Amino acid sequence: MTDSDFPPDYVTARDRFRAAAARLQWALHSHPIPGTGPSGEDLTIDAAISPSESAHNSSAKRVLVVSSGLHGVEGPFGSAVQLAVMQQWLTGDGPPPGVRLVFLHALNPHGYAWGRRVDADNVDPNRNFLLTGEEYSGSPDGYKIFDALLNPRSPPGRFDFFVPRAWLAVLRHGRPALKQALVAGQYDYPQGIFFGGHGPTATHIALRERLRGWIGPAADVVHLDFHTGLGPSASYKLLLDAPVSAEHLRRLDDWFGPDTYEEDDPRKTSYLPRGGLGKWCVAQQFAPAYLYLVVEFGTFSNIPMLAGLRQENRAVHWGRGGQRFTERARERLRELFCPQSPTWRTRVLADGVALVLRSARGLGTSSKDLEFL
Repeated sequence: MTDSDFPPDYVTARDRFRAAAARLQWALHSHPIPGTGPSGEDLTIDAAISPSESAHNSSAKRVLVVSSGLHGVEGPFGSAVQLAVMQQWLTGDGPPPGVRLVFLHALNPHGYAWGRRVDADNVDPNRNFLLTGEEYSGSPDGYKIFDALLNPRSPPGRFDFFVPRAWLAVLRHGRPALKQALVAGQYDYPQGIFFGGHGPTATHIALRERLRGWIGPAADVVHLDFHTGLGPSASYKLLLDAPVSAEHLRRLDDWFGPDTYEEDDPRKTSYLPRGGLGKWCVAQQFAPAYLYLVVEFGTFSNIPMLAGLRQENRAVHWGRGGQRFTERARERLRELFCPQSPTWRTRVLADGVALVLRSARGLGTSSKDLEFL
């Protein structure tokens, strides 16, 4: 596995994903999303599902879900992992018996195709999955204070003093408090970064309508959702943004090791998000046991990441079409979330594949059902 295994664009990634599913003789479902890509191509969320009619999987109650591209610009990495795993199963021993595989490709196809983290309405899909009774309104106090700094209503210019001003804010408020206030999700600034929307997005609606059917009858689901951008470069953490049981914690220790995962905590790698996919999946009760893991691979440090998100968002909303710095902002965002470094790509791809294979093997070799099933 090398950096050349990363698809160069959304269409290529989708074509390869569909072809891999066909070679494995997995069922393929494509859910259209409104809008088109840069060349007028249609946009779809694609689900590849291992054959339910096979002897191994006809009554499989254990399901492994592997999803990619919820944040569109992060899609190339998750797609590369999915493709590499499918290729390994095609040429090797194949997936373990007794486990149904559900691979979800490009959950945010607009963001993937256009190189944005968000969808066509500037909504961050991972802030959009509010639970029943929660309202699409409100913003953290810290976000309101820093709105002018985060979301300037003017075209990007040559001189920008955001980075030193951001570091001053870190010194004044502390990194954990500032991170939690800025990136946890806001619903009052539609053209701002980390906007959670004013209602369910196309991705939210698609998963609400289709995910239960894609998963099928399940008793035990493990869901790996691949992301990039948090933590030390090329290292990973498994982030728990939904409550987990003692049984699931023992499983995490056995499969991955006690130092590989952490609950969402702004003092560590992550933060406490509002409207995250994980809590929503657990709340839907797709299975009695549903373990959702954000598989987060690091790229660059927090301040450069925030600066890149701010610059790209500013260019999209306030830039002038065709200006060089608009395209540079987009290219910078792609680099921030999926670095071109062959060393980074080779390492994260190998680790990502290993996590999927370990999860599938763990589900397939479980000696007994979890105690709470």
